[in-house]
Amino acid sequence: MDVRRRGVIWFLVLSFGGTWPVWFIAYFGFGLSMADPVVQLPTAFVPAIAAIVVRRWVTREGFADAGLRPRVRALWRWYLLAWIGPVGITVAALALALGLGLWDFDPAVAALPMLFLMSLLLVWAYWGEEFGWTSYLRARVFPGRPVAAGWFTGLVWAAWHWPLPFLGYTHFERPWVTFPLWTLSFVLQQTALWWLYKRSGSVWVASLAHAGNNMVIGLASGEWLAEAGGLGEVTVILLTSAPLAAACAFVWWRGRRTADAERTGRRSPAETSRV
Repeated sequence: MDVRRRGVIWFLVLSFGGTWPVWFIAYFGFGLSMADPVVQLPTAFVPAIAAIVVRRWVTREGFADAGLRPRVRALWRWYLLAWIGPVGITVAALALALGLGLWDFDPAVAALPMLFLMSLLLVWAYWGEEFGWTSYLRARVFPGRPVAAGWFTGLVWAAWHWPLPFLGYTHFERPWVTFPLWTLSFVLQQTALWWLYKRSGSVWVASLAHAGNNMVIGLASGEWLAEAGGLGEVTVILLTSAPLAAACAFVWWRGRRTADAERTGRRSPAETSRV
């Protein structure tokens, strides 16, 4: 077995083995809900710990390609995009619900700037997952096949979350329908997060976008579409996934167009790097 595969296997073993038993013991053994941040937060750093262990002691590849440097001044445009992107997805989802007659405008949306600020303040809490899934795993599965790598990482990331609806984090009324859609939403999120990570070279940019996904898209859709609007879980997932899918499709299209242009010699590598 080569070093890369050994690293991936150990990363998955440590990531799942360090979270699932803890979640089940906390819930069934001590009656603690995964909706409680005090219970949930420590395990959010397990993928990062797994990546550190693997990089340091299993593959011994080090951290040169880990994207640990924030480089805020040089990457401020990417941070801005990662910060406002989830707000754009949220506004698009609300507008879609409004246009389809599924939701009546709620003045509570005035709280959106507060969620916007929370994502900035809590970016550190989502570094743990991004350093594991995006910075480590995505780059090491299916080399040279970005689409397959994206699907694999998104599916594994979703599978890591699968126990949560049964442990108090949320509740699915129709799990046989919701789980596939929920899983697909993780694949879409991973596509966007990977694009931000690759373009910026910093895992902190992806962490900010992840924070926005949870604190802006997740909370806004849960409060305004599900709770206040009375929409079902399937409808909410579809409404929030539609604009994200459109953004991912655009990224994929631009990437293919850039790759085709580079192969035919119409653009230089320097021009390509600015896309």
